Amino acid sequence: MSTPLLDTLRQALGAAHVLTEGDLSGYERDWRQRAQGRALAVARPGSTEQVAAVLRACAAHGVSVVPQGGNTGLAVGSVPDDSGGQVVLSLRRLDRVRALDAANLTLTVEAGCILQNVQDAAAQAGLLFPLSLAAEGSCTIGGNLATNAGGTQVLRYGNARELCLGLEVVTPQGEVWDGLSGLRKDNTGYDLRDLLIGSEGTLGVITAATLKLFPQPAARLTAWAAVPSLQAAVDLLGLAHRHLGAGLTGFEVMNPFALSLVHKHYPQQRVPFLADTSAGSAGAAFFVLLENSDHESEAHARALFERLLEAALETGCVGDAVVAESLAQAKGLWHIRESIPLAQAEEGLNIKHDISLPVSRIPDFVAETDALLARAIAGVRLVNFGHLGDGNLHYNVQAPEGGDAARFLREEEERINTLVFDAVARHGGSISAEHGIGSLKAAKLPHYKSPVAMEMMRAIKRALDPRAMMNPGRMLTK
Repeated sequence: MSTPLLDTLRQALGAAHVLTEGDLSGYERDWRQRAQGRALAVARPGSTEQVAAVLRACAAHGVSVVPQGGNTGLAVGSVPDDSGGQVVLSLRRLDRVRALDAANLTLTVEAGCILQNVQDAAAQAGLLFPLSLAAEGSCTIGGNLATNAGGTQVLRYGNARELCLGLEVVTPQGEVWDGLSGLRKDNTGYDLRDLLIGSEGTLGVITAATLKLFPQPAARLTAWAAVPSLQAAVDLLGLAHRHLGAGLTGFEVMNPFALSLVHKHYPQQRVPFLADTSAGSAGAAFFVLLENSDHESEAHARALFERLLEAALETGCVGDAVVAESLAQAKGLWHIRESIPLAQAEEGLNIKHDISLPVSRIPDFVAETDALLARAIAGVRLVNFGHLGDGNLHYNVQAPEGGDAARFLREEEERINTLVFDAVARHGGSISAEHGIGSLKAAKLPHYKSPVAMEMMRAIKRALDPRAMMNPGRMLTK
């Protein structure tokens, strides 16, 4: 196929990097297989200059662009629509580590770098890049920044936005903004970096980033605890803050049904205290995974952990607990937690919710919303897990056992989403914590965000992307 736009792209990138034929499903279908689009072409630039050339060409021909990293997102924000008229801009070839400044504790990488490779580059210098999530072996740093990814260590280090000091960005007009400064203080106007982070490719294309690094902890210990209620988990979090301080780097919560799916689909994984796979061990309404990172020694870390768990057992907020005795055991516990989404996928299609709430409101929200869903749908199954330490729950709804899951999604998703999101709003929360808005929640966003905020967002979009060529239909519907 030859058109003036495609000819221009082939001249700029080389014909091998402008894909129009063959199996393009890896670019056109989202990770959850909720959407299948059709691209005019997949452009695979190998440099920032080539990204700029693609955007200039698309702007000149009035063709919209869908930026894409590892395509691991969960909100359908990085695949084309089914028109066959959009260009997918794949950043995967921009995968170089440009610079590491140990004295400044910064690492500059290109947007297509796999997150795990970024972590490894920091570790090779004896440093830590703490962003960590289940897809770290395939997601890219550009995608992480575009969605302001969270993960398991937000409690201590913050989201992707807090871990980034500077960006290199190509505007919709094909101009390059070099904002890669590693400065921690730069009060010279609007914060363009923070504006671009979390914008989901709707304002420009992130091509590189300067990231914050941290000293590696001397020791990292993991514990698993069974708790009698979600309120007890919140109480345990308070105790952990008091006993561990900044050493508390992870605090995950999981309900028994979520873990029963891991046990069912991955029986080789031994889930502590899950004696009865239908309801969990006696008295355990939830399970907690804690991580303590200590900058003194393993002995110091273990002593702090032991005092914490002793206090928790005395107050009754923990029924039973175990501390990993080795790195292998710790990895095994984290692997159980990270296997929940995979086990849920094995169980069948489901409705995902990535919500955030004030930690103090989470027990009431879960009790209220569980009851509402149980009354609305007979046999509904709730997979409730997430990052309790920062108030982020993955409050997922599984179809009733033995039912038609595809039909359940078609007929019930809108009603369930409205029920859950209304409850989130009543409790002062957000309908998206770390997955972004994408196209799945774009129509819902105006119902749960203030009209003033929505108009400010639209004004920014109009100013930076007046022709609406960047990832249209994502985040903002109009």
